[in-house]
Amino acid sequence: MTYPTQREGGCQCRAVRFSITGPIVEPALCHCRMCQLAFGGYFAALGSVAVSDLSWHADRPTIFRSSRAAERGFCRTCGTPLTFQYDAEPGLISLALACLDDAAAVPPERQDGVEARLPWLHDLWQLPADTTENTTPAAVIAAIQANKSG
Repeated sequence: MTYPTQREGGCQCRAVRFSITGPIVEPALCHCRMCQLAFGGYFAALGSVAVSDLSWHADRPTIFRSSRAAERGFCRTCGTPLTFQYDAEPGLISLALACLDDAAAVPPERQDGVEARLPWLHDLWQLPADTTENTTPAAVIAAIQANKSG
């Protein structure tokens, strides 16, 4: 499946922002060990776009060569992981789907790197769940809200 064009996104501090004018294809969760380390999480959510359909506003990602075959882009200010690109596919780049302004609109369609998938991930839905407002001090939430509007 492909998803609508004309999407925006960026990093946490908003120093790096991007626009997409083409489709996002093959949205996936990658469980490989390199993605776990690069994202500091149990998996990475990535979707591919044509490099020609991607434009950067102001700052561009800082590039880190994560292997002989690929490089990853991140915000040098806040550290947000943003991109993944194989050398063998210079016309295609994968974006971190959670960095989309409308991240919920592009769900993953498959899982990659499942040999490194953590064995307890399938049980996550059974864990107790709560909202940020119920687990974060009110003063912290107020500071976050003030930062968003300022």
